[in-house]
Amino acid sequence: MSKTAIAAALSIIEKSRTSLIGSVDEDGFPNVKAMLRPRERDGLKTVFFSTNTSSMRVAQFLKNEKASLYFYDPDYFRGIMLKGSMEVITEQSIKERIWRDGDTMYYKKGVTDPDYCVLKFTATSGRLYGDFKSKTFRIE
Repeated sequence: MSKTAIAAALSIIEKSRTSLIGSVDEDGFPNVKAMLRPRERDGLKTVFFSTNTSSMRVAQFLKNEKASLYFYDPDYFRGIMLKGSMEVITEQSIKERIWRDGDTMYYKKGVTDPDYCVLKFTATSGRLYGDFKSKTFRIE
């Protein structure tokens, strides 16, 4: 993928206020959920979110790690889809790294709340849409 395309994809992710996360349910059907922006990421390869350990999505990822992310820019009708795998992380050091001020609104017991975990998405491929064109690419 060209440097221009990578820059466009990263720009879409940065501007997107909402993250759409796809999982697979027990019947093999795709499920999509809107979530807050990623907490941390490494380019297009790795993306971290915080969520509730007790959530349906976490249960689905524990059974089937296949996942997708979608970010979009409604002003310019551009989007980036990433496909890969989602890992549920309960390791305390990573939970502390991802934790933000104000998270006690969601996790009353703080960073050690057993209902707080981290989702780590690792991308293997993507598809960038913009200017009425799509481009599929691999992520190494």
